[in-house]
Amino acid sequence: MNNPTILVAEDDPAVRQGIVDALTFSGYQVMAAADGRQAMNYALSTQYQLLLLDLVMPHYSGFEVLEALKRNRPGQPVIILSARGEEADRVKGLSMGADDYVVKPFSVRELLARVDAVLRRTTERAPQLKEFQFDQGVASFARREILYSEDNSREELSDKENDLLLYLVSNSGRAIARDEILRQVWNLDPKGISTRTIDMHVAHLRNKLRDQDQSILQTVRGKGYMIAS
Repeated sequence: MNNPTILVAEDDPAVRQGIVDALTFSGYQVMAAADGRQAMNYALSTQYQLLLLDLVMPHYSGFEVLEALKRNRPGQPVIILSARGEEADRVKGLSMGADDYVVKPFSVRELLARVDAVLRRTTERAPQLKEFQFDQGVASFARREILYSEDNSREELSDKENDLLLYLVSNSGRAIARDEILRQVWNLDPKGISTRTIDMHVAHLRNKLRDQDQSILQTVRGKGYMIAS
């Protein structure tokens, strides 16, 4: 992952600046939120690869931000930073979906090691598949094409069709919301953006998969799209 962006939500100015400086020096792109309201806004509306989240902040607590984030942006990596090191808080944070829990005070070295570990783990969550086999043939993600078994013909996939199919196949069996597709495949903030482009790409993919009955690339009403597992 090249120059990942990290969102730091921390209300203590000195601690926040120290974290921002350490991450920036290590080559990360950094955004900072100074309270719970700003953290909630940035966490739900901006593009970043990892959130470092303090628990005790004005307006919204870290737990409230985490709950909203996991409801609206499932799969978003989070490390909780907190002076509250009690087991109950650690268990609550991890059970709510945080990837790690770092107790203050911590060293810069420890924090950077935890950040690196979570980023490496999360980039490996969706394995980079080489191909997708289906009844009518096989889609090669490396070659960006479909080879049909019936007549041995080939059909090219556009870059975005290939990326979309790869993301859906990597998450097969799970309905993927349009907002998640815009964030993860198009790298766009979904707020205020029409999803017509996604629907068009899905229609093109179904045509190329020869999926007239939509048994492969399914529409899940009210949730999004899913590759049948």
